[in-house]
Amino acid sequence: MKSAERKKEMRCRVTGKVQGVFYRNFVAAKACEQDIKGSVKNCSDGSVHVVAQGDYGILAGFLEILRKGSASAEVAEITVEWSDPTQTFQEFSIQ
Repeated sequence: MKSAERKKEMRCRVTGKVQGVFYRNFVAAKACEQDIKGSVKNCSDGSVHVVAQGDYGILAGFLEILRKGSASAEVAEITVEWSDPTQTFQEFSIQ
């Protein structure tokens, strides 16, 4: 299977103590280390929304990193939706 065929998109809603604990910075740094494209943002309900694109195997490992979180974070739950990429990202950004 060609790598372009393996490219997937993962949309995650992360709940718990994930705002005000450097969670977005942690996610962005880990994504950049693995050449994952996408974005992370705080939501008004206290959750964090992550869109990540890359190789399925790399994203599956990235999901485990999201579950662990930054040192001060307490991740309660992550809901995940997998799809083919719905848009094109040039980098991983914090919104």
